[in-house]
Amino acid sequence: MRHRVAGKKLSRSQAQRKALFKNLINALVIHGEIKTTESKAKAIRGLVDKLITRGKTGTLQARRMIGAFLQNKIAVREIIDELGPLFKTRSGGFTRMIRLGPRRGDNAMIVRLEFVEKSKKKEEEKPDRKKQSRGVQKRTEGTEKKRY
Repeated sequence: MRHRVAGKKLSRSQAQRKALFKNLINALVIHGEIKTTESKAKAIRGLVDKLITRGKTGTLQARRMIGAFLQNKIAVREIIDELGPLFKTRSGGFTRMIRLGPRRGDNAMIVRLEFVEKSKKKEEEKPDRKKQSRGVQKRTEGTEKKRY
C-alpha cells in the first residue's frame, strides 16, 4: 500500500525522475512556458513554487541552494533576478496549467505550464510570428529565368 507516500513515480527510477524534473523546471524558467503532460506538470508545480519562494529572498545562500538543485546558471539567474522580484507580493501559486487537449498517439492530456505573471523582458523578446516572414521572397516581374 502507498499510505503517506507523496509524489508520482511516472514509471521511472529515482535518478531518471530527478533528471526529468530538473530539465522540465530549467525549460520552464528559461522559456517562461512549456508543453508537457498533465501528470508531469502536476509533479513539478510544487517544486517550482518552492524554488521561486526561495529565490524571493535574493541572498547568496538562496542562489547556492537553487544552483545545487538546478545546476544551470542561466535558470538560477532567472529565478533570483527576475522571477523573485516579480512574485515578491504573491505568496504562492506562481504557475498555471492550461489544457491543450489529448495527445494523438497515446491520448495523454497535454497542458501548457506557464507563469501567472510574465516578466517585461520576456514579453519584449518574443517576436510576432505573423509579422515575421519565413525567408520567402516575392518574385518581381522580369527577374524570372526563362526555361527552354
